[in-house]
Amino acid sequence: MVAAMKHAAHDSQLSRLRRIEGQIAGIARMVEEKRYCVDLLTQLRAARTAIKRVEEQILREHVEHCVVNAVRVGKRAEQQQKIDELLDVVARFGG
Repeated sequence: MVAAMKHAAHDSQLSRLRRIEGQIAGIARMVEEKRYCVDLLTQLRAARTAIKRVEEQILREHVEHCVVNAVRVGKRAEQQQKIDELLDVVARFGG
């Protein structure tokens, strides 16, 4: 019997995304208040950096859980599918 796929929970990313949500709401308020452009750009860069960190964490968990599990216990076709999927993700999000 093949073990069930172990999937990452992403709990820590959820809390980070909620903080980012508040950050974005704050930026929207800044726009409504007609705040200085450079201040807006600074906050936008901070939000983008926070999102990038979440993206990196989710990718890491995907590799550590989904890909590793497929390689350990999956059938050859499933292993190849996860490897192809990972290479596609890295190609799309690598930049």
